[in-house]
Amino acid sequence: MKKMVKNSVLLLVAASCISTHAGEHAKHHEMHTEAGVEALSPELRGLLSQEMTALQKGVMSLVPALASGNWGEIEKISKKIKNSYILKQKLTKEQAKELHSKLPPAFIELDKSFHKDAGMLKHVAEKRNAELANFYFSKMINACVNCHSKFATHRFPALKIEKSDEEHGH
Repeated sequence: MKKMVKNSVLLLVAASCISTHAGEHAKHHEMHTEAGVEALSPELRGLLSQEMTALQKGVMSLVPALASGNWGEIEKISKKIKNSYILKQKLTKEQAKELHSKLPPAFIELDKSFHKDAGMLKHVAEKRNAELANFYFSKMINACVNCHSKFATHRFPALKIEKSDEEHGH
């Protein structure tokens, strides 16, 4: 089970970085990520794309569930997000190996964090704790933005962090 979650975590992060603009140039750390994703097999890239679409729908469906205190729905959705949607069922051993060999370790860490927070959201929803549910939902969104700003600015250019912004931390 842990291995499946780990693989789904990798896929989430990788999927967010699939480039729709093949000719774009990226900074050094982005180039490594883009090259890793671009080097994946077309089948794996297709699965990643499907996974990202499913995750986006899941995250978006959490908003009304959280706002209305629909704890059962929050538990169901966050469990699916934690365990992944499509890739857990369709990823072959060879594809898992391919992901581990071509994706940067920072991808893995960000994705692990996202899925861990989804698991925590499920846990606090079981306890009917609205404050902590909102906290973990916020952490999940923050993980998305963090990953996109580091590894997918070719898809999300508005999140590109300028060097002067990085050096000027608050």
